[in-house]
Amino acid sequence: MLMRQLIEWAKTHPRLAGWIVLGLGMNAIVLYEARDVGLQTGQWIALLVATTLVAGLCVWIIGWEDDDEAEAASTEAQKK
Repeated sequence: MLMRQLIEWAKTHPRLAGWIVLGLGMNAIVLYEARDVGLQTGQWIALLVATTLVAGLCVWIIGWEDDDEAEAASTEAQKK
């Protein structure tokens, strides 16, 4: 039941879902790779926030192509 609701939400909000999944994955990699660096708490927070924002930027940039395709399809439909 819960899984079905999550899938439905992800279909409704694909970019936000992509941002969450990519952000979690990127942050997991950063946490794993930087575990022995000796960062302070504030530095960890800044690193994780920056990584999450980069993930959002990646999803937004990838979404540009979807916007272009939707705009082209809309223009084609109007011509007919």
